Amino acid sequence: MTLAEKAAYLKGLMDGIKLDTEKDENRLLKAVVDLLQDMAVSIDDLEDNAIAVSDELDEIEENLDAIDEFLMDYDEDEEDDEDYYDFDEDEDFDYDLGDDDFEYDEDPVYEVTCPKCGEVHQFSEKDLMEGSKPCSKCGELLEFEFDEDDEEMPF
Repeated sequence: MTLAEKAAYLKGLMDGIKLDTEKDENRLLKAVVDLLQDMAVSIDDLEDNAIAVSDELDEIEENLDAIDEFLMDYDEDEEDDEDYYDFDEDEDFDYDLGDDDFEYDEDPVYEVTCPKCGEVHQFSEKDLMEGSKPCSKCGELLEFEFDEDDEEMPF
């Protein structure tokens, strides 16, 4: 028998003997039985919640096991790939990037076309930060505007 059923049984006994609740000792007994019934309901709710939490934890554990298994398989595959790329350190390797004209510039260069004469100019970011430069062909003032918040230059 559950706690709630036992509390209900005690309440039924008390109601069956028809205690006079006007007497102090009978009021005390009724209050104790009511308290027992409330406690039994609360404990049943707590047990239900504990079962639900336990089920959720079991599901989380299964998911973590699946993730762990996946990661372990991934690590094993990665170790196998290392053997494939294993090379003798004494060998010289020629890494061909495919484009012989490729050069890495630390400072980016921006092309700006003069609106008056069409001359194309190349400026560094530092030049653009100054705000303006004259066109070398026609003298037109080329102005550069951008927001300070922009992460990249708008050109």
